[in-house]
Amino acid sequence: MTKRTAMITSLFLSTALVSPAAYAQTTATGDPAVETTQPDQEPVDDEEVDISAPGGDFSGEIIVRGKYIPNPIRATSEVVSVLGEAEIARAADGDIAGSLQRVTGLSVVGGRFVFVRGLGERYSLALLNGLPLPSPEPLRRVVPLDLFPTSVIASTVVQKSYSVNYPGEFGGGVINLTTKSTPEEPFLKISFGVSGDTETTGNLGYTYDGSDTDIIGYDDGLRDIPIGLANALAQNIPISTGTEFTSLQLQEFAASLNNAETNLIQRNNDIPANFSADITGGTSFDVGDALVGIVATAGFDNSWRTRGGIQQTSQGIVNIDGEAGLRPDQNFNFVTTENRIVVNGLLGLSAEIGEHKLRFTNLYIHDTSKEASIKAGIDAINVDEETLLNQGRTSWFERQLFTTQFVGEFKFDEISLDVRGSWANSKRDAPYQRTYSYAFDDIIANDFVNDLTSPGESARVQFSDLNDDVYGAGVDLGYETNIGVPVNFTFGYSYYLNDRQAERRDFRYVPANGLPNPIDQERIDFLLSDFNIFTHEIELREVAAQTSVPAYEAQLEVHGGYGQFDAELADGLRLNVGVRYEDAKQLVVPILLQGGTALPATGLNNDYWLPAGTLTWNFAEDMQLRFAASKTIARPQFRELAPQQFLDLDTDRTFIGNPLLTDSELLNFEGRYEYYIGRDERITLAGFYKKIDNPIENVAFVQGGGTLFTGFSNAPTATLYGAEVELVKYFPLYDIGGSFFEDRRLMLAANYTYTKSDIKVAAGDQAINPVTLMPTEASNLFNDGDRLTGQSTHVANLQFGLEREDGPLSQQTLLITYNSPRVTARGPQDQPDLIERTGWKLDFILREEMNIAGQDFELKFEARNILGTDYKESQTLGATEILNNAYDIGTRFSMSIGLNF
Repeated sequence: MTKRTAMITSLFLSTALVSPAAYAQTTATGDPAVETTQPDQEPVDDEEVDISAPGGDFSGEIIVRGKYIPNPIRATSEVVSVLGEAEIARAADGDIAGSLQRVTGLSVVGGRFVFVRGLGERYSLALLNGLPLPSPEPLRRVVPLDLFPTSVIASTVVQKSYSVNYPGEFGGGVINLTTKSTPEEPFLKISFGVSGDTETTGNLGYTYDGSDTDIIGYDDGLRDIPIGLANALAQNIPISTGTEFTSLQLQEFAASLNNAETNLIQRNNDIPANFSADITGGTSFDVGDALVGIVATAGFDNSWRTRGGIQQTSQGIVNIDGEAGLRPDQNFNFVTTENRIVVNGLLGLSAEIGEHKLRFTNLYIHDTSKEASIKAGIDAINVDEETLLNQGRTSWFERQLFTTQFVGEFKFDEISLDVRGSWANSKRDAPYQRTYSYAFDDIIANDFVNDLTSPGESARVQFSDLNDDVYGAGVDLGYETNIGVPVNFTFGYSYYLNDRQAERRDFRYVPANGLPNPIDQERIDFLLSDFNIFTHEIELREVAAQTSVPAYEAQLEVHGGYGQFDAELADGLRLNVGVRYEDAKQLVVPILLQGGTALPATGLNNDYWLPAGTLTWNFAEDMQLRFAASKTIARPQFRELAPQQFLDLDTDRTFIGNPLLTDSELLNFEGRYEYYIGRDERITLAGFYKKIDNPIENVAFVQGGGTLFTGFSNAPTATLYGAEVELVKYFPLYDIGGSFFEDRRLMLAANYTYTKSDIKVAAGDQAINPVTLMPTEASNLFNDGDRLTGQSTHVANLQFGLEREDGPLSQQTLLITYNSPRVTARGPQDQPDLIERTGWKLDFILREEMNIAGQDFELKFEARNILGTDYKESQTLGATEILNNAYDIGTRFSMSIGLNF
């Protein structure tokens, strides 16, 4: 990053009370308080990091001592990890979620959602340039971070201790992404990449036709709901017999739906390789007294993934050879192929007028998942133990996120004013989610049959969509003074409004009198042909679930205000103390079809005082201690509150909300020791403790013909504590000899986090049963001593790397990651918990820069999951094991070339 880029960034590290401009000036021009040399130790060279977050802009008087501590670290009073462009590039992950996996105490679940210190993603807060974002995922509140390609991100700050200028929903930490800003010189970068994995590329997979434009991630209208059915849906009445629709109308609805292109799964013996391309450019120029910058980027990624494995469900604990055990009452082998297409674009404008800075950012991300899946096995719950079933599923999930933001940072001598505002919209459209099931008939047909009515024989189609609008605004006022000691005062107000509309309609094809043989032997698109629909009177009937609603509206409105001061109490002793007040109204209203059974709405109206304080003792020029304490909250997500079913494609499991959930409250304590042993080198050691009242936990249950659902319930209370250690060290290699090593150094980066959590359940504690929505003994859902869902006891990351210190870029890096088993859901009906195991992963990354015929190129090669570690989610009881979801992942290889102009 250039000096000018850092200097004109629109905001600053929130808890630092020092702007990135101050960071850049210190680095580039030399801080008069920092000597440039030191015997026996090289001074720290800071990467100029562009950081944009809420807070106030000050000159940097509160930076105390610590001349060999990197500026972004010593400038903040809180516990932070900072990833600049260099660190993000070293990991070479295509999206920011992969890069965050290398940060101490962080783990990435499903390649998408970041867990901080073993707390689930609901306890993580994700911001873009310090402003809120909606999530296009209805199952979760936070944005899946794999939506953000690294090409649009200038820096990522992970703050693990709370400061009151951030929103109060701060359980494990905040992840603040800063988009790229103004360059010092014009530039243009173009890159192309190809990749594949051993389980997918060139191997057997399953696909379906879809529309002509599926290849670019956009539907061309083929999946639009036909006008007749759309008008019927708008009436908000059940579309079924016995209502206002005749049998002929229901047949016409069935015939009007697209059939073969969305229904027929086809074998593909040679799944293609992945392809990606992106272009990023920027320039800056003077307009009068203003320095104006423009940065734009656009990217396209088309990737394939095939998963093949086992999915099992147990209905309950049984006696096996005199011992309690689990039996796979549903036992299926499956193969799923996903084609994912991501289109992204960023346009950023910025200006610097004297000491005033402005930023206008527009980000667009379109993420589409097209999936085909087949399953074969038995279902002893709904059919019997002997009948072989053959099932299929096709789906199309089109997610879109657009946000526009404005940030202004103004400095008037000792006073700073920070104003910001944003609007964001996210959509998730999932038309034509089709499922069907055939059963093997060994009496008449000696083949798989589907009469659409018998057990194990059916065809269904679902339509769902979601729309989120998020408005955010804030103002921060800072005053810098000296009252015997340097003090910075900051006051601020923020406003947040999230509006959501979500709808899901589920239909089943039902013939008037069943289908005769051999019609029931036809493949699915022939079976549901117009001829059969009208000949055998096949109707499209809505499936009404007793505990699920077809639609809901939701809103969360939060007013927040805070005040804090940051003072240097004595030489090397710094105190940051503040309090935040938040008033929040959260409403989720189920929308019922006419004649439906009423379900409770959710209305949470709570206000909180949230204090926070951090004491930093900079007792040596290269060492410091931090002690932090705070109170924060975690609100239930819309998806956890709404009584509407949704399928999670990653787990192939259906989720449903609980409208009676309440807020969680957290007390947080932390201590951290930091030792900066040389340029870019450090050792840190931290301990932390959290007490959580009413934590929200995933609870699995079996209902409705043996289907495994996941619901939610507040546990009484829980504690979480642990420790983490980090080491970064470089070793020069010029003494080894040879031209290859003369300008290289070896990097060793290692971090480890130990976390222990316990749910506390006492006699008389109550919880809400997610099935009945009635109070029950908490011990019926949770056991005293259970660990929190999503929590891994051990998280470790290790990096070995060679890199050239001077001259063209040359890096070779080995990355090793480990996450110990974590609970994904409490077990249903007294069964053991569902445990996810991801194990060890080994990656290798090579990056080389070269000049060919006067043109600069960057070559990158990646080998991911070299050990071939597979995924497994299971339940274990005695000598028995149920594989809820287990599949092979394979090893992924990729190569890309970038052109720098």
